[in-house]
Amino acid sequence: MPTRILLEGRPGSGKTTAIRRLAALLPTRQAAGFTTEEIRTHGTRVGFALETLSGEHAVLAHVDFPGPPRVGRYGVDLRVMERLALPSLVWTARTLVLIDELGRMELAYRPFEDAVRALFAAEVDVVATVQAQHGPFTDALKRRVDVEVLRLTMANRDALPEGLAARLASARR
Repeated sequence: MPTRILLEGRPGSGKTTAIRRLAALLPTRQAAGFTTEEIRTHGTRVGFALETLSGEHAVLAHVDFPGPPRVGRYGVDLRVMERLALPSLVWTARTLVLIDELGRMELAYRPFEDAVRALFAAEVDVVATVQAQHGPFTDALKRRVDVEVLRLTMANRDALPEGLAARLASARR
C-alpha cells in the first residue's frame, strides 16, 4: 500500500523546509514535485515562487500580478502551474511525489487539482503540505482512510523530516 501523508501546519510552521529537508534526506529515492516559497521585499511578503525538485523556478503569485485568479492580495499566474507544477508530477511506481503545497493558489488551477486527485488514487508514495485552515478539497483528502495527517509544529519540525525519511527509504525501492 502506498504511503500518503499530508503535513498540516500553520503559515510559518516550516512546511516548505520540511519538504525540502525530506527530499535531501532521500538522495537515492526518485522524487518528483515542487515547493513554494515566499518572495519578500524589504521584509514584506509580496508573492510566492514555485520551484520544481529539478530546479526550474518561476513566480507563481505576486501583488503586482493582475489575475484572475486572485487569492487574497495576490494575482496568480496559472501558466506557472501548467508549465512547471503539472510536469513536475510525472511519476512511476517507484517515485516519491512531494508537493508543497495544496493551497488556494495551486488549487485555483483545476488541472492541478485533477492531477492531485489522480496521484492519491495511484500506487505512488505522496507527501504533500496543507494549511491547517479548512478547504473542501484538502478536507476531503484529510478524511480519507488511506491518508495520514501529521501536524507540523515548531516542536516537531526538526525531527519530523528524519522520521519520515526513515519510513519512506524502506517503503519502496
